[in-house]
Amino acid sequence: MGDISGNLSGPDPAPLGAMTLNPLPESVSLARRWFRKFIAPYDPACSVDDCALMISELVTNAIVYGRSDEPWVVRVEWFRVQNSLRVEVHNPGFPANVQMRRPEANDAHGRGLLLVDSIADSWHHGPSRLGGTVVSFVVADAWPS
Repeated sequence: MGDISGNLSGPDPAPLGAMTLNPLPESVSLARRWFRKFIAPYDPACSVDDCALMISELVTNAIVYGRSDEPWVVRVEWFRVQNSLRVEVHNPGFPANVQMRRPEANDAHGRGLLLVDSIADSWHHGPSRLGGTVVSFVVADAWPS
């Protein structure tokens, strides 16, 4: 399921929305609420709850693993790419630090990318065009033709 190849070729994406969040725990629930509010007018056929859950996981990771000597933010953007929805989460961390872990059953953390991998049709991580790291996921057929 997971696509870490970085192959995002194809037509230019149509931007649908974006948010800039402070790297604070309360930003996770804010990201879910804002995404639900701002995606609603586009009436996607995919599960908005699943997308909000994946955004929660990626924003949490961005807050936990983002690093900068300067004040910084987490940037979330979402796009329509043909019939698919692509969501990107940017932070000032190092792309090489993004790793899917295999936590033990009693581990309290470490399941975020596993969850994204199991729900999304594909996902990617690498250097962000904004500097730092981007982790993105794609939900295919969010707008069936």
